[in-house]
Amino acid sequence: MTSPTTTHERLSPKTESETLTGAEIVVRALRDEGVEFVFGYPGGAVLYIYDALDKQEAVQHVLVRHEQAAVHAADAYSRVTGKVGVALVTSGPGATNAVTGIATAYMDSVPLVVISGQVPVALIGNDAFQEVDTVGITRPCTKHNFLVKDIKDLASTLKAAFYLAATGRPGPVLVDIPKDVTSHQFAYHYPDKISLRSYKPTVKGHPGQVRKAMQMIASAQRPMFYTGGGVILGNASEELRKLVRSLNVPITHTLMGLGAYPASDPQFVGMLGMHGTYEANMAVQHCDVLVALGARFDDRVTGNLAKFAPHAKIVHVDVDPSSISKNVRVDVPIVGDLQQVLTEMNQVLGELDALNDPHAMQAWWAQIAEWRKRDCLHYQQDEQIIKPQFVVQKLFELTGGDAIVTSDVGQHQMWAAQFYGFDKPRRWVNSGGLGTMGFGLPAAMGAQVAEPDATVVCITGDGSIQMNIQELSTCQQYKLPLKVACLNNHYLGMVRQWQEFFYEDRYAMSYVDALPDFVKLAEAYGHIGLRADTPADVEPVIREALLLKDRMVFMDFRVDAKENVYPMVPAGAALSEMILV
Repeated sequence: MTSPTTTHERLSPKTESETLTGAEIVVRALRDEGVEFVFGYPGGAVLYIYDALDKQEAVQHVLVRHEQAAVHAADAYSRVTGKVGVALVTSGPGATNAVTGIATAYMDSVPLVVISGQVPVALIGNDAFQEVDTVGITRPCTKHNFLVKDIKDLASTLKAAFYLAATGRPGPVLVDIPKDVTSHQFAYHYPDKISLRSYKPTVKGHPGQVRKAMQMIASAQRPMFYTGGGVILGNASEELRKLVRSLNVPITHTLMGLGAYPASDPQFVGMLGMHGTYEANMAVQHCDVLVALGARFDDRVTGNLAKFAPHAKIVHVDVDPSSISKNVRVDVPIVGDLQQVLTEMNQVLGELDALNDPHAMQAWWAQIAEWRKRDCLHYQQDEQIIKPQFVVQKLFELTGGDAIVTSDVGQHQMWAAQFYGFDKPRRWVNSGGLGTMGFGLPAAMGAQVAEPDATVVCITGDGSIQMNIQELSTCQQYKLPLKVACLNNHYLGMVRQWQEFFYEDRYAMSYVDALPDFVKLAEAYGHIGLRADTPADVEPVIREALLLKDRMVFMDFRVDAKENVYPMVPAGAALSEMILV
């Protein structure tokens, strides 16, 4: 799309008559949007923009070492702050390198604006140097994208991009800008507000549907709440906690929803899904009313769709109408903003004459207590070999459970989700939908930029960390004191686990036999490297790392190579058909 159909409601009088280059318009628009940080990597097609960035101080630039890392860092910055993250990349390979980061944000509904350079307008379609069809390539993995061929459309397009990224179901929006557009001049008119004729997301839930849902919940004998990342993205955690506590019902989260409700609260039964807890999965399978909030019933949560929650009437609240009844048929659909709808649900709850039958609820909680007795996350730590679960538990204890934790993808991600109890939203940053290895380190950078005084820990594996390990250089340049906890088992751990379970122990290409010395590698980048070889080393290493508050520390934990993640629901099985320890 070349430009949005917009209505400018009010112009800023300070900049109404100012003539700027296209590059200056980009930077001024970022400033007027309140953008503090841009993560990027320069190249020929965006040099005018970089020149304009260099001439001002309001918008700071973080120079990464790879465009994928730029988008991941902007993504994490957004997840931690709730603001729109911004990345800047050049044309051609700059844009294609960014695609993995864009797709990651798209799958997890993270609001981003990605600005990409493009060859001059006259050369588009001529196979010019560093030309790709960026709009065409990114169309399937962006909420929307734009190609700006006329400087007159530049300011309004950027305004539309930020508006689209942040409203409705959030997501990444790409703005592709040809180099000559950044050198042309035009009067700067940046609207305070913008209206897109064909885009009107629903915010308020339908009152009748909200009341129907609350009556169904209040009459249930075995109610269950199932919440996803939408609660966190919608800043609805406070409203969720009020509702769940008032009802005294059990609650479970998806991987993306961890922290929306406190993990330390007895009403929380753990994460559900493929590597969820026994009690969470069994409760979902046996409940009679399932309330899904900001979740999309993805395959890693539902298992076999035909066997999912067979006894339940389902209430589904989501800001995206296309997500409702997409995978699982629901009985009470509600489209709206989670914060708004949960506020409405709390209001209706206060008006109801009766709540759930206390005898039925007592029996329901007694059943959940029986499931909890299975102690499905139990593991045995001896004096010889470090168990990866032990490392995560010690990280939780020694950080007081209040660190911002990023992860890559694999076994370590699941252990982090299982053993680091998140009591607050926006403390858990991982790639849930796309499952992107290489996400953890640049995400930790973005989180540390967002919260410079916070303890930021990247829990990763020896396979994942090497996919963007060059970002250790970025950490050194900007003195980002994040901590890396590498669960080093010399395997692509989750691949190895599947090969053990389903491929008759044929570990095809999952053993990594040429790993670097991570301690020396960290030191080569100017950081501190620490290693733990035995269980007795784990706590001292973590304590030392946390004491080095102003230094980036890489902790290499040599963990049990054959440890598996349990419970596990095999592909095609029901949630109740778990493989336990």
